[in-house]
Amino acid sequence: MFNNKKIYLLSGLMIFVFMICLAFVFRANIEDAYYIHMAKNDGQKLFLRAWALTKEEYYDKTLNHQEWSYWRKRYVPNIKTMDDSYIAIDSMLESLDDPYTRFMNPYDFEDQNINIDAKVYGIGINISDIGGRTVIVNVIEDTPASKAKLEKGDIILKINDKDVKGFKLRDVAQLVRGPVGTKVKLELQRDEEKLTKTIVRNEIKIKTVSHDIIEKENIAHITITSFLSEELPEEFIQALYATEDTKGLILDLRGNTGGLLPNAVVLANMFLDNGTIVSIVDRNGKKNDIKAVENNFYISKPTVILINEGSASASEIFSGAMKDYHKAELIGEKTFGKGLVQKVEKLPYKAGMNITIAKYLTPSGADINKIGITPDFEVEYTKEDYIKNRDPQLDKAIAVINNKVRLATIYKKMFSEDMEPIHP
Repeated sequence: MFNNKKIYLLSGLMIFVFMICLAFVFRANIEDAYYIHMAKNDGQKLFLRAWALTKEEYYDKTLNHQEWSYWRKRYVPNIKTMDDSYIAIDSMLESLDDPYTRFMNPYDFEDQNINIDAKVYGIGINISDIGGRTVIVNVIEDTPASKAKLEKGDIILKINDKDVKGFKLRDVAQLVRGPVGTKVKLELQRDEEKLTKTIVRNEIKIKTVSHDIIEKENIAHITITSFLSEELPEEFIQALYATEDTKGLILDLRGNTGGLLPNAVVLANMFLDNGTIVSIVDRNGKKNDIKAVENNFYISKPTVILINEGSASASEIFSGAMKDYHKAELIGEKTFGKGLVQKVEKLPYKAGMNITIAKYLTPSGADINKIGITPDFEVEYTKEDYIKNRDPQLDKAIAVINNKVRLATIYKKMFSEDMEPIHP
């Protein structure tokens, strides 16, 4: 069903989509470059770079109907430090009234890149602040943490003999992370017992795709938690391999807030062999259609997609294409409605920006921004369902798959070669 040649074809498609995205990249003009050159300190340089990029690249040329030079005149003379610059950039971008265009300081930018790279260097735990204490809420399987027998509920007291009580989670995470092969010493509290563990750090893969088989029904259930990881296409293919003998496919995108546009396109192209997958409209109104490319990597088994109000952005691009081409029924609740495209821009001094550069349309031409996509079958998932461990949306998906398989079997019998001819 899958081979390296087909994977290369999809990789080529991914590169093509990146090239389409790069068509929306604009650079600051000579006047903007002059202002940056005349900056008196690093904070001013950083602010002016963010100011110029927004002016030249933001999809709304009116910049929310304001004179953009106002922000340069207001803030530049008063910026003395990097912290001044961070505050000024945040205030400037808030004026756009666009929650998706945002500035990231070096820590936040590094954290986003970790999610894109789908890997981190540490020990393999998820932590949370509970009552002012740093508590391990998940231990990732087959990681240094699991091998050291750390457990969910363990409280981290010290890291390398440093008391972390009152520390922010990001600071705790920074202490735990480190280069591969180095050691980190943790002092933990487990119930009434205190433990000390010395753990060797390693590369931790962050998986965004998981799968299981609903044995009784022989239906694959593949959950995609994010489209952000560059490893997503490979992980999805692995899940397909593991479930290829099933009769149907349920793709679970509930709570998937999106990620990289090329990931949505590549996954859609596994189900489509022609036609427009998504249209991108830039700040000048120019429309670029990203089309499916012909390939042998084609999934034809009965498919449904689970969505809810947390499904957004790349999730909606994929779901919208699948719905418009009748490749899958959507089940659940209306999606979030994020129809804008962002570009990740690296700024000086290890900072970064996510900036909205375009809007997208589904294959049918629908603009779903602030509207969302309505499922074919609306099914609620209530708090009571959660408490009672019920999943009516998944139950409906199973029923739809079974009905599709039943109808396919009937049609196959009706049009089989062995069927006796009907004479009028």
